[in-house]
Amino acid sequence: MGRTADYSRQSCSIAATLEVIGDPWTLLVIRDAFQGVSRFEQWQDRLGLARNVLAARLKSLVQHGVLEVRPYSERPPRNEYVLTAKGKDLYGVLVTLHAWGNKHVYGDCDSGIDMVHQTCGHSLDPRIACNHCSEIVKPREIALTRAENRPTVGDVMPREDAA
Repeated sequence: MGRTADYSRQSCSIAATLEVIGDPWTLLVIRDAFQGVSRFEQWQDRLGLARNVLAARLKSLVQHGVLEVRPYSERPPRNEYVLTAKGKDLYGVLVTLHAWGNKHVYGDCDSGIDMVHQTCGHSLDPRIACNHCSEIVKPREIALTRAENRPTVGDVMPREDAA
């Protein structure tokens, strides 16, 4: 897909994640899937990208188990793409990316899109909380532990071009 980054020697979950969703347009495809887009033509209309690029992104997301293909028409044969549980787990990534973009890219400008928490009616300012104690976690409160013989990205996820 025209990508030059090689994360195969990295022992890092962020690098592994980039292997799956780090290509240009991929996060926007996933964003739209969360908004109910499921058909090729819908993505093409919304994103305006070339058919071959969109087809490659969808194929990769299916191969990585982020989307799954479901038939919606037999005549003519047509498929749609829906988020899997693995894909739905990217929800927090998109919410925090949205908040970061609003704060650090748009800044004082209005992006025109606000995430509103429907329960309380206020704009969402996402926070990271501990799943054990439910406390909001600050970066300085996180300690990374490292095993000696950590598997690399290449160990756990062979590159597509090697298949």
